[in-house]
Amino acid sequence: MSESPSSPTTRVRRVPWPRWSWPHVLPVVATICLTLAWGRHLAPVVSVVLAVVLIADVLASVHHAEVVAHRVGEPFGSLVLAIAVTVIEVGLIVMLTLASPAASSTLARDSIFAVAMLTLAGVAGLSLFVSASKHHLAEFNAEGAGSALGAVILLTGLTMILPDYTAPEMGVAFTPTQLAFVAVASLLIYGLFVFTQTVRHKDFFVPPNPASDEEPAENTQNTENKGGTENTGNNGEEHNDTPSRRKVILSLVMLLIGLEAVVGLAKVESPSIEAAVRSLGFPQAVVGVIIAMLVLLPESISAVKAALRDQVQISLNLAYGSAMASIGLTIPVLALATVWLPQRLLLGLQPVHIALFAITAMVSILTVVPGRAKSLHGGLLLVLCLAFIFLTFVP
Repeated sequence: MSESPSSPTTRVRRVPWPRWSWPHVLPVVATICLTLAWGRHLAPVVSVVLAVVLIADVLASVHHAEVVAHRVGEPFGSLVLAIAVTVIEVGLIVMLTLASPAASSTLARDSIFAVAMLTLAGVAGLSLFVSASKHHLAEFNAEGAGSALGAVILLTGLTMILPDYTAPEMGVAFTPTQLAFVAVASLLIYGLFVFTQTVRHKDFFVPPNPASDEEPAENTQNTENKGGTENTGNNGEEHNDTPSRRKVILSLVMLLIGLEAVVGLAKVESPSIEAAVRSLGFPQAVVGVIIAMLVLLPESISAVKAALRDQVQISLNLAYGSAMASIGLTIPVLALATVWLPQRLLLGLQPVHIALFAITAMVSILTVVPGRAKSLHGGLLLVLCLAFIFLTFVP
């Protein structure tokens, strides 16, 4: 039987290493900027440039985390993204706290609670809204989403609401013994959830409607049959089922470089951030919201993209997973860091924040229980997110 004209020798050979693009260049550029700016007094223009580099480096770092996440697949992928975001958040909190100890006593509380509110109400609400608006209903796995939501509610209440009702002589801070217990309990809760998500019941955390993923694959197969070129989807863009091992290794290296640059640039930029907040007359809690928005921006984009593909379960995995990792991993690390941090952790929330969280928890539970949501549910959560941001800037 003769060989077809489109023999393997005529196909376009894949490049063994991926082409360098902005996600690969930015971590290196950020590291160079960090080296040049470390230990120097920065002019306002230089601070603005470094802030842009910092934001771009965060986006690039989470892009590389997404590549690794794509390789390992769901539900492990959402876990990789959540841990990457948490590493960035912990680095920002620690560096800002060391730069200004007196003004940063509540920075950990403000940033962690901001992550919780922005993910529960903002990321989840926006994902549900855009998915329901496009697909009539946003469908997801109620068992998986409900388990994640319950863990987030428990972690938030245990770490940031209980301090207001324990050890009144300490104000809104745990005693060292109480903080140690809460840190261990947070780790146990997070570890139990990860075991459930990745081992025991991982089928609860995958999208219930995988048909949207199969369509590009079918289109890809048709394209490959028609010609001997690389796979493409409906829009003509290159479609890669799974990143190669070499691409994943390169992304992992770039991720480590990017995270190191994020933490260092946060240290360099911390005086400028706090000075800008003070000059505008905003409360100190605004710094925590800025940190949360910064670290959640890439994951928010990923969650909305998944929602547009009718994969709201991935969006909720990202939202609730980020909140859970932010509390369950950040609190133990900061509790350990109190040994050498210059001040104790003040974790107790203000009454207005407790009320907002209680309302958000109730609305989220009523939204998750049916396993599907209308655009109304997403809109309600978005209103709560806007209320949190507004009351942070105008308490």
